[in-house]
Amino acid sequence: MQEIRTLDQLPVGGGATVTGLDCSGAQRRRMLDLGFIPGSSVRALQESPWGDPVAYGIRGAVIALRREDAHHIAISGK
Repeated sequence: MQEIRTLDQLPVGGGATVTGLDCSGAQRRRMLDLGFIPGSSVRALQESPWGDPVAYGIRGAVIALRREDAHHIAISGK
């Protein structure tokens, strides 16, 4: 059985594919509006000096997310 990885575990420079969202309501709508749609490619671009938030490249945009929010986004790949 494959372990589910979340976006907060993706190292800077790494890329993956969004496989799902583990949130609901307004938070889910926000993530979808930001482009975190299952099947989308995402890359961790840069983290702040304190490690939180992290900037992610997705669907032609750069989005900064707190690790707390990124933990709700399931990914696959490296």
